[in-house]
Amino acid sequence: SITKERTEVILQGTSSLDPSDPAAVWEEFEFKCKPGDLRRRPCLISPYHYRLDWLMWFAAFQTYEQNEWIIHLAGKLLAQEEETLSLLATNPFAGRDPP
Repeated sequence: SITKERTEVILQGTSSLDPSDPAAVWEEFEFKCKPGDLRRRPCLISPYHYRLDWLMWFAAFQTYEQNEWIIHLAGKLLAQEEETLSLLATNPFAGRDPP
């Protein structure tokens, strides 16, 4: 069965010194095949899925306590770990200080 609504986990970062500031600009880390930018052409790979993108879909159905790996993923993104960033379609902080 398919649900009528789709809940998504979106990972974002900001270069703002005060993330609580309403003027802070938040930028999204985009995945290779996870739904995101509506202007982007859908990814089609069959019969397989990119594992991280697939896990992100299931993480949206649960809490982060049930998916501790997502905390580690966020830490690796903050550290700008190249191996982890290679799993993503875009790094909005490429060539800049990490978020």
